[in-house]
Amino acid sequence: MKTDIEIAQACKMANIRDIAAGLGVEDEYFEPYGYYKAKIHYRYLQDMRDLPSGKLILVTAMTPTPMGEGKTTVSIGLADALRKTGKKSMVALRQPSLGPVFGVKGGAAGGGYAQVVPMEDINLHFTGDFHGVASANNLLAAMVDNHIYQGNALGLDVRRIAWRRCVDMNDRQLRHIACGLGGLTGGIPREDGFDITAASEVMAVLCLAEDLTDLKKRLSRMIVGYTRDGAAITAGQLQAAGAMAVLLKDALKPNLVQTLEGTPALIHGGPFANIAHGCNSVIATKMALKLADYTVTEAGFGADLGAEKFLDIKCRMSGLRPDAVVLVATLRALKHHGGLSKAESTGENRGALAKGLPNLLRHIENLRTVYHLSPLVAINRFAGDSPEELDWLRSRCEEAGVEAAICDVRSQGGAGGLEMAEKAAALCEKKNDFCFCYDLDLPLEEKLTQLARKIYGADGIDLSDQAKKQIDHLNALGFQHLPICVAKTQYSFSDDKNKLAAPSGFRIFVSQVKAAAGAGFVIALTGDIMTMPGLPKKPAAESIDIGVDGMVSGLF
Repeated sequence: MKTDIEIAQACKMANIRDIAAGLGVEDEYFEPYGYYKAKIHYRYLQDMRDLPSGKLILVTAMTPTPMGEGKTTVSIGLADALRKTGKKSMVALRQPSLGPVFGVKGGAAGGGYAQVVPMEDINLHFTGDFHGVASANNLLAAMVDNHIYQGNALGLDVRRIAWRRCVDMNDRQLRHIACGLGGLTGGIPREDGFDITAASEVMAVLCLAEDLTDLKKRLSRMIVGYTRDGAAITAGQLQAAGAMAVLLKDALKPNLVQTLEGTPALIHGGPFANIAHGCNSVIATKMALKLADYTVTEAGFGADLGAEKFLDIKCRMSGLRPDAVVLVATLRALKHHGGLSKAESTGENRGALAKGLPNLLRHIENLRTVYHLSPLVAINRFAGDSPEELDWLRSRCEEAGVEAAICDVRSQGGAGGLEMAEKAAALCEKKNDFCFCYDLDLPLEEKLTQLARKIYGADGIDLSDQAKKQIDHLNALGFQHLPICVAKTQYSFSDDKNKLAAPSGFRIFVSQVKAAAGAGFVIALTGDIMTMPGLPKKPAAESIDIGVDGMVSGLF
């Protein structure tokens, strides 16, 4: 089989103007970036607010493995399959970050014959949105340090600066740095650090803002640090929000591209689900719902991370409600959670499947009992999967009381997802009683405890001394009513990546708690999670190249 990039490069794409015309997008909202990508102005959503909205299908997954389980591929394949059944569908996805592209995970444009194109552009600089986010983030960082250097009229405590710089690359060297060491004209010496751009609060603000006015309000509320007395100092007090919004004015507009089969796709925003809220933008999702009868969107990593944050944060803030949930599972992921290595997980092993099955069953039960959403399990088929094992897994899902569909969109495109599409569309017609995991009126510690017990299966939480003080401080500042965004390893229900399947008898350790006042949530860092990843021993960048003909190779 051809590589992902070879398949993408062989695709004959439609002119993006034709894709927009097929959606009914008028020229006043359409901003082309060449022949195959464009932006749609956020004003479209405001002007079309009275139009009816279509059905919303959320794609999530069982706990992933380092191999990747194809959630984005399934999302794209589902949108293509819905279109093949005669339905007007779109897919709304997050943008890839350069860090994983050049690191270990690779790109995020799907795979095989279920991809969004132009694949190289989407996985690289695309339309510059990530650079806009990083520029706005780092402008604020520069203004913080300049304010201190110029006399510090607001009384910022240099030991309590909360705003970090960011860069869209995995670079462990920048996690903790000393800056301002150049003498009298080099600034004020202090400790600092970088986050990856996907973890910047600016990214979260961009993805949760409803329009430009809301964006500016959220930017103004972002906390940059504290005074010696513990008073919060915001970007608004530094008069930075206007300039930051200028840098984000184009990044706020969703990006329109297409799948290999010509299905329209909106790709916008890219927060990670393990260290941020893991969903594409509210504007893009709502815009897709106005443009199509069925919108397929995904939330990052497993349902304990991306889906939880989609439901408890994004839906709560935006008023969005899922009409159906598709839960992606693979034989190899089940075998991994059953104790097999990557090399072993491709062969038949019914015993390992059975040992790993509780992971999938816990995700199913969480969605049903906590959120009152009965998912459709999409069994993503990989080459070499045993038909008997696929049927075994389908039977186990049906025994658990949920429908399942075996899909093969990677090798067949939309045609390999027709059963999944029909069942997902039927699920959209069934009324659900969607609710949230916790009440916002609960104390911060109790919200964390409920998440740990209900979603992760933990016995409870343990707070570091620092986290206890931070919660007390956030309560004093009036942030106790905000939802929680948990930063946690994606490879386990617990905060320990080595605890596979459906562990029990553990507690979640919370090391830090901090306010993301602009985004509108409180971030809880658990275990040894970091907001700046590092590159692996053999990064993907070593295999990426470009030929004299301008053709890129090695992207996946």
